[in-house]
Amino acid sequence: MISANSQLRLDFNNTEIAFRNKSDKDLEKAYWLFKMVASNTLIKIGTPITTFALNIGLPIQGIIRNTIYKQFCGGESISGCAPAIKELGLGGVTTILDYSVEGEESEDSFDQTCEEILRTVAYAKQEKLISFCVFKPTGLGRFDLLAKSDAKQPFTAEEKAEFQRLYNRVDRICRACHDAGIKVLVDAEHSWIQDTIDDLAREMMEKYNQTQVIVYNTYQLYRTDKLASLKADFAYAQTQNFYLGAKVVRGAYMEIERERAAEKGYVSPIQPTKQASDDDYNEAIRFCLDHINRIGLMAGTHNEESSKLLAEEMVSRGISPKNEHIFFAQLLGMSDNLSFNLAASGFNVAKYMPYGPVKAVMPYLFRRAQENTSVGGQTGRELALIMKEKERRKQRK
Repeated sequence: MISANSQLRLDFNNTEIAFRNKSDKDLEKAYWLFKMVASNTLIKIGTPITTFALNIGLPIQGIIRNTIYKQFCGGESISGCAPAIKELGLGGVTTILDYSVEGEESEDSFDQTCEEILRTVAYAKQEKLISFCVFKPTGLGRFDLLAKSDAKQPFTAEEKAEFQRLYNRVDRICRACHDAGIKVLVDAEHSWIQDTIDDLAREMMEKYNQTQVIVYNTYQLYRTDKLASLKADFAYAQTQNFYLGAKVVRGAYMEIERERAAEKGYVSPIQPTKQASDDDYNEAIRFCLDHINRIGLMAGTHNEESSKLLAEEMVSRGISPKNEHIFFAQLLGMSDNLSFNLAASGFNVAKYMPYGPVKAVMPYLFRRAQENTSVGGQTGRELALIMKEKERRKQRK
């Protein structure tokens, strides 16, 4: 562990620390899985085939459970995640328990999702290795309703009642987290529903972040307007005297956003270059650190340079690596070289741990796999690190 004033020694190439909890068999499985994910064609073909096989009841759940599901998910239930939560804890990494069922559209499903997230809050209150809960707004309300709200189209009386139910679900979760003292992340979504989500998150922060940071909104810095949104939200938080919770990420819907903008003839909200995204992301980190006494920062990134920048800035500013307002975060099954090496150096690190029934979580897994193929170098980097660790272990035998 480092102290606030010591020199930072952080090596993201240290595979011994990164994969210390993985057996040789686990490492071999991860190697072949990332080899498959690296094939964009395989992902595009495999996604509809797997969906079809699941829908007609072919017995492939066991194969999925032991491959892609095991790599990226914690379990099929909250209690089923316990071994994975404990394993992360051995490496000094906490868990963000993420109920990752997507694509449901009924009021019953929204109610069930709300109740499940409330169960994660109750579990987190007892399990100290869980640092955050999280929810996806479209898991609690209909996508098209949020889109209509964003477009400023008038609601019918029925839609007003429907939106109130969505609001009530969000409020129940945030209130439960406030009462339990558990941090909660509001995930970002597509740009054409994001304004309404931002409004909801801002209202929840104003309501529940009066004495500490409980609710975090998500700022996708691959959008050209989100650095300005972050700064504006902080200015508002200052005037209203509440803490701002900021989960800063690059973003997850780049290709969809660009395609929709081209199709509908409006200017894409996505940054023109990767460098522009990187610059805004890093500026967002510095801005949050400038005001860290009033901002809770979660840096959700798989980018080594941004992770190193945040760690170095904390050391140079004399900010303790254990400052409760700062967390690094990565997805389960990815970038273990970042997560475990940061944790070994004393920083607060959390992993997003998706869970849920195999079939119900498949839309999430397909989306993640497709995102991986579109993120330049990410899969190749994972493979290179796994190969390095395999060679290191081979030489020690």
